[in-house]
Amino acid sequence: MVKQFFYVALAGILLTSCSVSKSARTQRNLFSGTWSLDNISYENNSGNFKSVIFNDAEDICFEGSDWFFRDNNSTGRYTIAPSTLCQGGDRFFRWSVVEPSQNYSSQLQFKFIDENRKDISGGYGYRLNIVSLTEQAMTLKSNVSVDGQPVTIVYEFTKK
Repeated sequence: MVKQFFYVALAGILLTSCSVSKSARTQRNLFSGTWSLDNISYENNSGNFKSVIFNDAEDICFEGSDWFFRDNNSTGRYTIAPSTLCQGGDRFFRWSVVEPSQNYSSQLQFKFIDENRKDISGGYGYRLNIVSLTEQAMTLKSNVSVDGQPVTIVYEFTKK
């Protein structure tokens, strides 16, 4: 009897330690679906910026890109339209919502995968701070350094 109780208690602990909080679950549900990245801007510094985002393409290539998040298996993709400046196509990723801590708000975390859901980034990924997230709009930010000075990249999305 004591042995059975021990196994049930252990199973309960394992299940609760792997569960996602209500807040993160709500955010995951809000992410689910297709979004359009309408605008990329820069804060905390002056001047004109030209940057390569996610070690993939120039910032201008991302404006107008479509992002799809599937919450039931934590996969997604973004699609960049082809042009003379941009190599178009789908980029696949695995994503999650990272719970807030004392140092940051909730974050979107993702890493690149291939069509077969295999990691192609060597475990390396990206985190964006979730500034706002509603059923219609989302704003994410990432902090980077340019010539030793902090710059914040702002990503503004609308739901399709």
